[in-house]
Amino acid sequence: MAARTSLNLKKSLIFLLLCLTAFFFVFPLLWMFSTSLKGPSEVMSLDLKLIPDKPLWSNYVDIFQKYPIWTHLRNTVFITVMNILGKLVSCTLAAYGFAKFRAPGKNVLFVVLIATLMVPWSVTMVPLFILFKQLGWHNTFLPLWVPSFFGDAFSIFLLRQFIMGIPNELQEAARIDGAGVLRILWSVFLPNLKPALAVVALFSFFYTWNDFLGPLIYLTDPDKATLQLGIQSLRTQFKVEWQYMMAYSVVSLVPCLVVFFFGQKQIVQGIALTGLKS
Repeated sequence: MAARTSLNLKKSLIFLLLCLTAFFFVFPLLWMFSTSLKGPSEVMSLDLKLIPDKPLWSNYVDIFQKYPIWTHLRNTVFITVMNILGKLVSCTLAAYGFAKFRAPGKNVLFVVLIATLMVPWSVTMVPLFILFKQLGWHNTFLPLWVPSFFGDAFSIFLLRQFIMGIPNELQEAARIDGAGVLRILWSVFLPNLKPALAVVALFSFFYTWNDFLGPLIYLTDPDKATLQLGIQSLRTQFKVEWQYMMAYSVVSLVPCLVVFFFGQKQIVQGIALTGLKS
């Protein structure tokens, strides 16, 4: 009986600790939503309140009327969709080659690929900018989605590990039936790759949707701005309308929350089922 009581106490303490930790993570989101419903005077008031005295839902109407949020949303959706398609196509093909093909130097190339994960984006930022400007891609969407069609080291690694967990007997059986390389990939491996592909798509969505530095560097036309640039545009030299900025941020955050809510199962399943074979 004492042991059972001690176990229940430990579970209660762990649950309480998890609730406190969750609160610290959720509180900034609650404060952002609360600020989006306040007026200018209440935002700057020293009397901090999580619940506004009079919630101003009109702030959300105002941002759609005063700012080109629909244009920013359309641009962000286009860039995000192209990045997801690019990574799914290129990373799947590269991972399939690394996992199931025999070629001299394949392992060396794979090590070089993984080594690129240690190179921060800030190191390649200037050379890439010069390259894309020489190509005439500056102030276009091309630098923001074309590189995704050349693969991503982490996604290739994730898919490669998953493919290596699929038995070779399935590939050999399809080859005996006369299936070619792409047919085997399409009919044998892709149906088994759905959890891993979902993880790649979701990670690509979150990264691209919330990307600020990339659009800031390559886009100068306000009509081509993304949601993150739109949020930054509310911050001027002499004035910041915090209630509108927070409302804009909430609108930008909602798709991420929806995608995560419906995709969290695929994320956990995809990572859990990924093998660690070499």
